[in-house]
Amino acid sequence: MPASAPLDIVPLWGLAIALFVGNLLCEECGFRVGRLIGRGSNRDSDTTVSTIVAAELGLLGFLLAFTFGIVAARFDMRRQMVLEEANAIGTAFLRAGMLPDPQSTSIRGLLRRYTDVRLEATRGLPIDHVLARSDEIHQQLWTEAVAAAARDSRSVPAGLFVESLNDVIDLHSARIMAAVRSRMPLPVWVVLFSIELLAFFTIGYQAGLTTAGRSPVAMVLALALCAVIWLVADLDRPGEGFLRVGQEPMIEVRAMMKDAR
Repeated sequence: MPASAPLDIVPLWGLAIALFVGNLLCEECGFRVGRLIGRGSNRDSDTTVSTIVAAELGLLGFLLAFTFGIVAARFDMRRQMVLEEANAIGTAFLRAGMLPDPQSTSIRGLLRRYTDVRLEATRGLPIDHVLARSDEIHQQLWTEAVAAAARDSRSVPAGLFVESLNDVIDLHSARIMAAVRSRMPLPVWVVLFSIELLAFFTIGYQAGLTTAGRSPVAMVLALALCAVIWLVADLDRPGEGFLRVGQEPMIEVRAMMKDAR
């Protein structure tokens, strides 16, 4: 299901390239500053700069582990939400079969349309349209449930269906919260990017102070860190990238609805 966040205006490939280029530019700027200061008499101690570089890289590693833990947990939560919602829809569909006509036929048709809308949400359908259609079908389902309960207020099948319908509506809200509104805060991204750029500036600065010059290992480090951050950003974007929550439970429920009479 697509989501919305300030950082989403930049595609994942663009984010990775921009960060990689930014790392190299910061490393080059740090190198030039280090070369300039290294010519003077008040140059920094290599030991001091090495300690600062190690501290910044350690802090960057901590932030990466912290952010990866957050997005991985939310990815697992979104996957669990799909399973729970599919089970709730399937249960509501089966219990609707115990209701008298015409409510039974009408409710089952609405649940089929509802499942199709939920599946279309993972295929690029605008999130606003998905939410509007879902809310509309919720209202129609509730109207049919009220009509079924009005026939017999003591009907056990009607009571069971209303309970299942409540679960469907509640899980809809929970899934929207997990997929759309529970995203990595922008300040966390800003701090992560800032620490990484500062770390590469310091790496270049250290190289500029020494007579050995720059090492191509810095480029390898930049590429590795960009790959990890790309993975974190991919996990944080439900509707973009390579890592997406599988919709097999919903597809199986829709297949069950198609075969049911």
